[in-house]
Amino acid sequence: MGTIKTLNKWANAHTYLPLDLLRVALGVFLFIKGISFMSDSSMLMELFKPIQNLAGGMVVIHYVAPVHFIGGILIAFGLLTRWVVIAQLPILIGAIAINFAGEMNSNNLILAIITLLVCAFFLLYGSGKNSLDYYFKMQK
Repeated sequence: MGTIKTLNKWANAHTYLPLDLLRVALGVFLFIKGISFMSDSSMLMELFKPIQNLAGGMVVIHYVAPVHFIGGILIAFGLLTRWVVIAQLPILIGAIAINFAGEMNSNNLILAIITLLVCAFFLLYGSGKNSLDYYFKMQK
């Protein structure tokens, strides 16, 4: 009986850890995507071919890599998480739309949908207990 109580106390004290690990994984994923977009700009240009002739096409290309790069770092550390996720949402919605406008790549589509859903969750949930947002909030 004592072991069950000990396990329950441990589980209650660590309920946020899996969500924090998911947030860090999302941040690392976005950071790596930002690095890959910066290092291989021709791949990014290829992805944006369907909207290449639209007004602001080059602005979009110069928006994606830095937002993924910087946003990934901020999400991983849990700093300004909701604001960064809001900046990520147009990119992720565009990634889903590009799959329907251009050549369909099911792997990219599934990855974009999963990333969008995880970002939407953190938009509602926030950064979690093990984050810089929580740390600065508790300093007040």
